[in-house]
Amino acid sequence: MTDPESTEQSTEALDQGMVRAGAAAAARRRELDISQRSLAAEGIINAGALIAFEKGRSWPRERTRAKLEEVLRWPPGTIARIREGDSIATQRPAEPSAHNGNDTSLIAQAVVTAVNTFGTAVESLPPLDDPDFTPRATRILADLRQLEAVAARAARISKVSPALIKALSAVRTRYDELMLRAARAPRATVGQRLYAARRGANLTILETAQAAGVSEQDIIGAEAEQPVSAAAVREIESLIEQLN
Repeated sequence: MTDPESTEQSTEALDQGMVRAGAAAAARRRELDISQRSLAAEGIINAGALIAFEKGRSWPRERTRAKLEEVLRWPPGTIARIREGDSIATQRPAEPSAHNGNDTSLIAQAVVTAVNTFGTAVESLPPLDDPDFTPRATRILADLRQLEAVAARAARISKVSPALIKALSAVRTRYDELMLRAARAPRATVGQRLYAARRGANLTILETAQAAGVSEQDIIGAEAEQPVSAAAVREIESLIEQLN
């Protein structure tokens, strides 16, 4: 008989990698319309252990993670890689279907659930002057960008429902709040400081690019923590000083 017991550790202080991995798995499970009951019935993981994992309170054993990855249609080792910091985007979630109205609703529910879960991660961030604040906040922001991309993609290929609007609003609000908070940290990235300066001046991406003398892609890339040329970074830094 398959042992549905799953957890090999549980801690009072939430491990942010566990929170990230659990939220991603929960979103993926809902996206595929897989119930907690079905996973327990198949002997993969019991409901209590699954809930603890998805809330970031416990970590499944390796064999249980392998079974979950198979059911979630993820490559082996995906859950551990997400915990270590890999973006949700690299796990290649299934594209939503434009022919099934339920898909959009499921994706919207998954996004809102994940955003709420990330709220716990945001609340547990250390003070702004802590050396760990910026790298941890940056990882959460990367995941929020991916959640926004999933919801935005669903909106492009399906009818925009109230649930999807709520999902987009939730993830964008959480992202905006954390970006503005991260920008105040002593070790804030160029992208975080740029975002805050641009928002403070009420500038669009195009207007910001024109003011800095760089391309729109440079602005988008900088705010998304993507590689930007040294010349563009200098122009962006100069603009940030002017706007502040």
